[in-house]
Amino acid sequence: MKIPKRKLFLLIIFAYVAFSLYAAYNVFFSNKVISRVHRVVKKESNAPAGGVKDGAPFVADEWNPWEDEEVEYNSALNKKRKAFKQYMARIDRSKPKRYKVQIWGKAAIGLYLWEHILEGPLNPTDKVAQWREGEIQSGKVDFSFYTGPAVVQGHVPLEMNSLVLILNGREQQKVSYSTRWLEHVQALVQSNTVSHVAVVLLGNEQCNNDWIAPHLKTNGGFVDLLFLIYDSPWVNDKDVFQWPLGVATYREFPMIRPNAQLITSNRPYLCNFLGTVYKNSSREVLMNVLKQSGLDKECLTTAREKWVPQETTESLRRYQTALAQSELTLCPVGINTECYRIYEACSYGSVPVVEDVLTPGNCAAGPSSPLRLLKAAGAPFIFVSDWRELPAILERERGISQEQRVDRRRRLLEWYSGFRQQMKERFTEVIEENFFKTV
Repeated sequence: MKIPKRKLFLLIIFAYVAFSLYAAYNVFFSNKVISRVHRVVKKESNAPAGGVKDGAPFVADEWNPWEDEEVEYNSALNKKRKAFKQYMARIDRSKPKRYKVQIWGKAAIGLYLWEHILEGPLNPTDKVAQWREGEIQSGKVDFSFYTGPAVVQGHVPLEMNSLVLILNGREQQKVSYSTRWLEHVQALVQSNTVSHVAVVLLGNEQCNNDWIAPHLKTNGGFVDLLFLIYDSPWVNDKDVFQWPLGVATYREFPMIRPNAQLITSNRPYLCNFLGTVYKNSSREVLMNVLKQSGLDKECLTTAREKWVPQETTESLRRYQTALAQSELTLCPVGINTECYRIYEACSYGSVPVVEDVLTPGNCAAGPSSPLRLLKAAGAPFIFVSDWRELPAILERERGISQEQRVDRRRRLLEWYSGFRQQMKERFTEVIEENFFKTV
């Protein structure tokens, strides 16, 4: 059926009017709450419930349908971060506390402490370098070491308040030099730059060390600890400790690493002595005993009348060869019973034959003196009170088998390694207990 155009036109107008009235009604008269999917009512303290303000709906920011999930995720993440921080804090608390100590080596014995006892590295390796330094950990302490001619007062980086100063007090010229260093350190203490001070001192061979006494804290000074070479009566194991002389690092005697050849080789000589023979000394007696008994043919000996402070490359090589090729090394007394030769012989597994006689001076004269530090450590040496005992010792030596000699060398080298380790632990523990016991 065909609809007339007039009726169709009226029908369209009616539909348009009806839709317009419906739309107007929804806009102006409907109280229906606007969907949360599209908008949220702004939250204000004076806004009425239902999202209507002053009779009209109030529209705020767009609503995030994942808001609750984000809040939960961030909360869980913050909890994990907090737990991780607590875990790391527990690890830090469980770590042993470490301390820092700086060592200034202003005497050759500092190299024995650093390279032979602490076994620390030195850079550069060139022994004639003007400035050498190294770092090492021992116990709870991080040690840093500086040595060389370029290490001068006021030009050493000081990043910690604990200091070990290594000095030479053997003769007056050395004492004057060491005193200037002590005065410099005292100024650092007075300015609160340094809090703890220890001194490792090559003392006088007759134990005349009164010049340093006023600097000790027990006498009103600033030096907390003194590690002193030779059998000084001052040693009390409280603030004054005995320290080993060691090898002659000033003559560039090296650190010897034992190997199979050093232990098992057939050594062609029963004994050796290369050194200065002073007039009217026990060294003259020693040389006469060797000559009269014909033992000088079985022992490697070279005597000189005058002491030479420095070795040449050739003389150092001959000396080291003598130690490496001899079963025994003869160690007569000089100004003091303790001498470099004892430690150098140990380095090569050549048993020291030590003249166990107390030399003149003010050193301790107790029942274990001289060499009380070495004796307390159980040094496997041969001790004699008179060199006339030597022929009988060498006669027994001839009857020892190669297997026994190899075993003896091994035990001597193991003892010497253990002795150095013992000194390392003792030095570290004394520093820890006296410098950081209240920390």
